[in-house]
Amino acid sequence: MEFVRHEDKSFEWGVEKAAELGYEYVEPMVHWGRELLSEAGYFHSVSMLDDPLRLRRACERAGIRMSGLSAHCPLCKPEISVEYLKQAVRFAAEAGAPVINTDEGPKPAWTTVEEDHVLMRYTLCEAAAVAAPRGIVIGIEPHQQYSKTPDGLDRIQALPASPVVGINFDTGNSYLGGEDPYVWLERVKGRLVHLHAKDISVSQSDSERGKVTGTPVGCACGDGVIDWKRVADICRTVPQDIVFSVECGTVAQAERSIAHLKAVLG
Repeated sequence: MEFVRHEDKSFEWGVEKAAELGYEYVEPMVHWGRELLSEAGYFHSVSMLDDPLRLRRACERAGIRMSGLSAHCPLCKPEISVEYLKQAVRFAAEAGAPVINTDEGPKPAWTTVEEDHVLMRYTLCEAAAVAAPRGIVIGIEPHQQYSKTPDGLDRIQALPASPVVGINFDTGNSYLGGEDPYVWLERVKGRLVHLHAKDISVSQSDSERGKVTGTPVGCACGDGVIDWKRVADICRTVPQDIVFSVECGTVAQAERSIAHLKAVLG
């Protein structure tokens, strides 16, 4: 739902707009506590202090479903992430979202690599224990210092040794990190639970590729460097259903994205 971030509208407005454009799914973003712009209806994020049925009802009214929740938090900081993810799991289960997505987030300044992985294992094991009996899966996204490489992402995903922890592959972040997104997607496709369909403009590619670990949003799918037919062909080889959750920055980009992806998917 990042496509409405600059529209200064509510979550419900964003859901209706997504349905109007022809999308079948949305991926709401959730947060803790209360936030002024969201409370006033000027931003699309939803507080997990709200009734989870608010999300379900909004989607039902629009004839749309949830692919998952954007529940990103710093896994290396369990004082934040353990309770945040557990609450996100419970919220998702009641709202009707099958996946919660996260990444390892910014790390503490004083911890070592090994310490960070112990902290992440603790966080993910606690979250997985709540997710498993509720039928919720957790998608780890390539986005930060450790998950920016295939080996790093694999290591994080394997930490809890749980079948409910899989991969939310981000085509744009993987590309910007300097990796081949298609080779990487082939590597993780059996563990794929969700996909962020993020395209990267040629200008952003030229200025940032290999220098960053991700980006807030991409350009419209089809306007950038990602070969969407190739991405779709890889995803078609797996038995599980994969939602392409388009991650772009404007309503106009979302409109171009769905037109391009529908042409690619047939």
